[in-house]
Amino acid sequence: MRLRFIVATALVTVASATTLPAQGKWAAPRTADGHPDLQGVWNFSTITPLERPAEFADKAFLTEAEAKALEARTVERSNRDNRDRNNPEADVASAYNEFWWDRGVHAARVRGKVQTSLIVEPADGKLPPLTADGQKRAEQRAEARRQHPADGPEDRSLGERCLLFNAGPPMLSGPYNNFVQLLQTRDHVVIFNEMVHQARLVPLDGRPHLPAGVRNWQGDPRGRWEGDTLVVESTNFSDRTNVRGSGEGLRLTERFTRTGANSLLYEFTVDDPASFTKPWTAALPMARTTDQIYEYACHEGNYAMSGILRGARSAEK
Repeated sequence: MRLRFIVATALVTVASATTLPAQGKWAAPRTADGHPDLQGVWNFSTITPLERPAEFADKAFLTEAEAKALEARTVERSNRDNRDRNNPEADVASAYNEFWWDRGVHAARVRGKVQTSLIVEPADGKLPPLTADGQKRAEQRAEARRQHPADGPEDRSLGERCLLFNAGPPMLSGPYNNFVQLLQTRDHVVIFNEMVHQARLVPLDGRPHLPAGVRNWQGDPRGRWEGDTLVVESTNFSDRTNVRGSGEGLRLTERFTRTGANSLLYEFTVDDPASFTKPWTAALPMARTTDQIYEYACHEGNYAMSGILRGARSAEK
């Protein structure tokens, strides 16, 4: 079992001064340096998929009644406890029961509308096609997985190796650990994800990106304020970081905007002309939570990795 713990940090967060709302309209609280206070723990779980399902092909938004019906149907369909108990093999193969999952139970509501997909651009809610180079790279990756599925741990995904998962960047809702904690100082913002305990230190002082030869799994982030929105632009990604088919040329732009006392809008744009025929943008709402961040102790019991490698050796024999 994972244990809840209070995240310790060497950074001293800037004290917030509550801004009184003008004429009854909500206004974001401000830090001492005048920027919106984004600090706190935010939950970004949602049942809304990244791409628009076929059943909503021509429908970007749902009514509240449609959303509630979809939520009930999705939660029931996803319930891992609804298994055939008369089939022990299927029961065991399903691994985790419902206790372990925390996918969320609500559809994504952004700017008062219920989205059918997190992707808002292109308008069809779908990933744009890969370029010829992007398709070739995808085929090469797939062939490498077929030829060398488990020669060593490096052949497995970063998620299986407990190194990188749905926390990204960019952040997307996954099966559990859908929490992020934001901390601010005048010169930096920390984006601390619950999944794989990833922490990104984002400078706000205008420094240039790292040299092109330096590559990171999470990219090289640089932040700035555009009005009341925090904009984080990341480059210098590793070829191991694959955002739905992206490559080393990925430029990821994330936007964080307070929209209410307990709500924050997270938007990101994937721009990689070598991989996609056009940029694409997703919008994901976040809700403030009083829950604490879990420790993510994946490495302490990563039996899946050792099992995969032993299985590969057994298959070779």
